Amino acid sequence: MDFHYTVETGKTIEESIESLETSLKQESFGVLWTFNIKEKLEEKGFSLDEPFFVLEVCNPEEAERVIKENKLVGYFLPCKIVVYKDNGTTKIGLPKPSALINMLDNNELKEMAKDIEKRLIDCIEKAL
Repeated sequence: MDFHYTVETGKTIEESIESLETSLKQESFGVLWTFNIKEKLEEKGFSLDEPFFVLEVCNPEEAERVIKENKLVGYFLPCKIVVYKDNGTTKIGLPKPSALINMLDNNELKEMAKDIEKRLIDCIEKAL
């Protein structure tokens, strides 16, 4: 099982992030913040050749459910979606919640993670 889901898009980074914000909102996920890793590294004297953004996303209802089931799930929250350039191509991806949750032995959490993963992947697909 791959730990991630990653796709390519013909959109720019900015267009991709804007489309993601719209599709996430439709699934009751909000973008808590957007971290521009390239910019932050440059502030510290380091560099990346291409843009790399991490969107921290959360659905409060789902966060409450999974944390109430097992507080260790909080280590995986909020969910992350990355938008970046790789050799000039814009890519969008996420670590699969189902892969992360497999570290905990809880079938109910595994089902919740699969549902959340499906919804996040649907949001990415809509943003393409």
